Amino acid sequence: MVRALALSAALFAATPLMAKEGHEAVTAFTLDNGMDVVVIEDHRAPVVQHMVWYRAGSADEPVGSSGVAHFLEHLLFKGTDTLAPGEFSATVAANGGNDNAFTSYDYTAYFQRVAADRLELMMRMEADRMRNIRLTEEDIATERDVILEERNQRTENSPRALFGEQMSAAQYLNHRYGVPIIGWRHEMETLDMEDALSFYQTHYAPNNAILVVTGDVEPDEVKTLAEQYYGVIPANADLPERIRSQEPPQSAERRLTFKDPRVSQPYVQRSYLAPERDAGAQEKAAALYLLAELLGGSTTSYLNEKLQFEQQKVVYAGAFYRGVSLDDTTFDLLVVPAQGVSLQQAEDAMDQAVADFIAEGVNEEDLDRIKMQLRAAQTYARDNVDGIGNRYGRALTSGLTVEDVQAWPDIVQDVTGDEIIAAAREVLQPEASVTGWLMKDDEVTQ
Repeated sequence: MVRALALSAALFAATPLMAKEGHEAVTAFTLDNGMDVVVIEDHRAPVVQHMVWYRAGSADEPVGSSGVAHFLEHLLFKGTDTLAPGEFSATVAANGGNDNAFTSYDYTAYFQRVAADRLELMMRMEADRMRNIRLTEEDIATERDVILEERNQRTENSPRALFGEQMSAAQYLNHRYGVPIIGWRHEMETLDMEDALSFYQTHYAPNNAILVVTGDVEPDEVKTLAEQYYGVIPANADLPERIRSQEPPQSAERRLTFKDPRVSQPYVQRSYLAPERDAGAQEKAAALYLLAELLGGSTTSYLNEKLQFEQQKVVYAGAFYRGVSLDDTTFDLLVVPAQGVSLQQAEDAMDQAVADFIAEGVNEEDLDRIKMQLRAAQTYARDNVDGIGNRYGRALTSGLTVEDVQAWPDIVQDVTGDEIIAAAREVLQPEASVTGWLMKDDEVTQ
């Protein structure tokens, strides 16, 4: 389901939103040109992380131009009207900091971590490349080769990555989540100046961006600097509504086998189409999150206890749920067979264990233990300035609000065992699933 395309106006009003007790000190506001700003204070060390998140990822690319979002991410490290190619990162390094960027399905983000007194410099440079990049045909050719080599290294040379691409493509019948973030090779090879600039001019605008500043800063200082550097950039009046093709009802179980002689360890993976975290309605996602933890979140989880230690049919079992997503996501199971156990036997054992878990219900002691561990982890996470900025940026570019981020830990704590089992019954349906076998060419399957 598509979530709200803009952050809640109440959370980005002129009056700062201050954190509830036990949460980060957060202030949020919106510039006159539509750029949202989130400031998360942490005065324990004189450092700051400055991040700009664009609500534009690979799932927002035009059909036939897969990989252009990631391609543009690379190109933004080229020159602008005032910065020579490479000067941006060189300046960050010269000031004792580090910088980088990353692209996902729902966002592209750029960040710098520097001493707190260098924040103004970071804003000036980042605002400059928001609208003023200058590219040459040589830049296009060079970076196209770079991303193709990146695909070679990370995807073509990895049977697991190639298998994962096929799983996603089979899972999503109509949605762009079925296209790899880095792009399909044959489309990456055709990316050109027009593709890059079109995506840039459409999506790289203040009213499509969120500034997240974490660390040793004061909200008023950030607001003054943000208005000075970002506030003068005109909004894109023609910014398109963020509408994506949605999944039709899935009514047929899908299976695939991926064979590659380079596979060192065959395994079985199952993915189910699953709802994401929705603004103001995160309860079902919280139940799925805990379901993943209970089934396969650790060596003491249900699948590992049953399949690895009791039955000795697998050497690893895991369950995964990626809830922060603008549209429907997946719930995944994975088992690695033990020596002498076939992929079919491992899959059958996995299915039986999941059925037993649903029939038995949640062990309340296990649930309480996991909740306590999660509460502790969430507390420790507030010590990580980088992680905090990423947590808020991912959520806000995926349709959630600051209030949703801060409410999440308590929502997770309130989930009951019955709600977890209900979520499992609803989501773990064969007709919305893809089962894949990753194997060598000569692997015995029965």
